[in-house]
Amino acid sequence: MASTQQLDPTGLSPHPDIAKAAALRRMKNIALALLVFMAVVFCFAFALAPRFPWLAYVRSAAEGGMVGALADWFAVTALFRYPMGLKIPHTAIIPNRKDEIGSSLAEFVETNFLSEEVVSQKLAKTQIAQKVGTWLARPESAQRVATEGAAAMRGAIAVLKDDDVRDVIESMVRKHVLEPPWGPPIGKLAERIFADGHHHSLVDLLVDRSTAWIKSNHTTISGLVSTRSPSWVPQFVDGLVGDKIYTEIHKFALAVQEDPHHEVRLKLDDYLKDLAQELQHDPAMIAKAEGIKAQVLGDPEVRELAGRTWETLKAALTDAVEDPTSELRLKFTSAVQDFGARLVSDTELAAKANKWISDAAAYLVGTYKHEITSLITETVERWDAAETSQKIELQVGKDLQFIRINGTVVGSLAGLAIFTIATLVFH
Repeated sequence: MASTQQLDPTGLSPHPDIAKAAALRRMKNIALALLVFMAVVFCFAFALAPRFPWLAYVRSAAEGGMVGALADWFAVTALFRYPMGLKIPHTAIIPNRKDEIGSSLAEFVETNFLSEEVVSQKLAKTQIAQKVGTWLARPESAQRVATEGAAAMRGAIAVLKDDDVRDVIESMVRKHVLEPPWGPPIGKLAERIFADGHHHSLVDLLVDRSTAWIKSNHTTISGLVSTRSPSWVPQFVDGLVGDKIYTEIHKFALAVQEDPHHEVRLKLDDYLKDLAQELQHDPAMIAKAEGIKAQVLGDPEVRELAGRTWETLKAALTDAVEDPTSELRLKFTSAVQDFGARLVSDTELAAKANKWISDAAAYLVGTYKHEITSLITETVERWDAAETSQKIELQVGKDLQFIRINGTVVGSLAGLAIFTIATLVFH
């Protein structure tokens, strides 16, 4: 069994895999044993050929086998190291041309795999949207997405600095709330409200509350007459006048309350409509609105508002992501499931999603394929040449030893065939 190994910074393991190394040694020994066998056969055949002429055929087969074995041994060894340490040209190919091999591999991947056409065709057949939808529609999958999303939200909240967020909120408030004039947009909104009569409900409420207050404050209204009348006026006269004034005020309030078309209501409508127009077009009224805005939302108030907003939002998000039963988590999980179900059942939505995925992948591949494949080139360049050769030999060397074995066998057959044909032709 392969042992667990720690990778060094180059991405290569400092120790070869034990099982693969053992298999490689075994195949090398088999190939070497076959070469030795051919050499032994050749020696015996060569020595005994004068006594036994038929051994000439055996000698030729053994001779061809040795030549084939040695040639293929040289070819296989030349890939990974110098044969017998001799620096023969075009040997130790992998160590000497490691960077070129990495560059060629990257170019091959870029040309044949990271093309827009290949990626688009593959994604079109894969139907990623339907598969993702099937996965998202499962409750456990939606819960997992919600959990991962909560973890990401916690991380984002932890990374964000409170002062930076407050500054962003404050700048947004200033840009979108304080800098634009308030008068025209408020006047335009008020004009629409007054034209549609939506303010009548508020007027009715104010009239009802005023009438109720007048009805329940007879003493207060009558007392105003006593406190403001001259001291020489008899007290009973103050009482009569106060009662009369209270009665008239109450009657007036009741009349306004009961008559939707009362003159006061009509005048109030006219006043509100004129106010809406002035807020839009009267420079003096617009300036007054700006003054009120400046008084209500000065620098301290805006900074305090930004701070409270972030603290409230942060507390709400933290509580929501920490509690699996929070309304936000539950709604998010439900939304994920619903979206997954729609991807499965709604063919039009799935087609749009697949098209978007395909277009996005094609764009990424077309724009960044060189950067993606440069990872191969740069990684190979960081590898040590000798260790790279060792690792590659460990992965494919066992299969390459079959070349040596096949070369021995083919060489034997070729030697036998050549000798036989030559014998038939020239004897």
